[in-house]
Amino acid sequence: MDNIFDLKKRVAVITGASSGLGADAAKAYAQAGAKVAILARRKEKLDALAEELKAMGNDAIAVQCDVSNEESVSAAVDEIIRQYGKIDILLNNAGVATKGSVEELSADAWDRTMDVNVKGIYLMSKYVVPHMKENNYGKIVNISSVNAIIADKNPLLARHSYNASKAAVKGLTTGMAASYMQNNITVNAVGPALFESEMTSGTLFANDKFMGMYNALNPASRPAKKGELNGTLVYLSSDASSYVTGQYILVDGGMSII
Repeated sequence: MDNIFDLKKRVAVITGASSGLGADAAKAYAQAGAKVAILARRKEKLDALAEELKAMGNDAIAVQCDVSNEESVSAAVDEIIRQYGKIDILLNNAGVATKGSVEELSADAWDRTMDVNVKGIYLMSKYVVPHMKENNYGKIVNISSVNAIIADKNPLLARHSYNASKAAVKGLTTGMAASYMQNNITVNAVGPALFESEMTSGTLFANDKFMGMYNALNPASRPAKKGELNGTLVYLSSDASSYVTGQYILVDGGMSII
């Protein structure tokens, strides 16, 4: 039996790949055999990761891209097609978590969250889907969050624009999945709970009171460990999930069930 989790001969595009979950995912895809195109705004970090991947014998390119800017996205997709000729997998991982309740958030802060977390997925998909349709094959994985369906009453932890944007990702995933399954393109969303990353290490992980409450409430009694998202991402990006689309898979240690 062939390895249905094998990503050899596949080209994977990962946004928000300069650090954290995106960088981890790029390594996981490369280890599964894929050629990887890593995208983010910070080119120097992308270049360093690409060199790390190449040093391990993987095929990788770094492409600077602001997912909230249509010209930047269009140019990035054109460059990937120029170098690799196709795109099989799109991991829409780029995201921001703006702190504040609706009464505290500025309109600019709200717009920035929506531009990156929702518009970024729309733009990347807009320019990638036509190439997938041309090849009658595609795997799109959108990073949502457990905070699409749960929140925290502590006013210090209010992130209303983040809640709204990640719920929108869930809805966008459903719509895209229904439209594109006929083109052999699956579209699924993943809802991680708390992973340590550049976004969380200096905020949530640095808050002992919050971490104590989180560990007490979560059935796993701990935040996620590095790499614990990768198996789900590879599954949804491989032929192992060929009949799975429009799903929202939580990787949360059970946080959402209590």
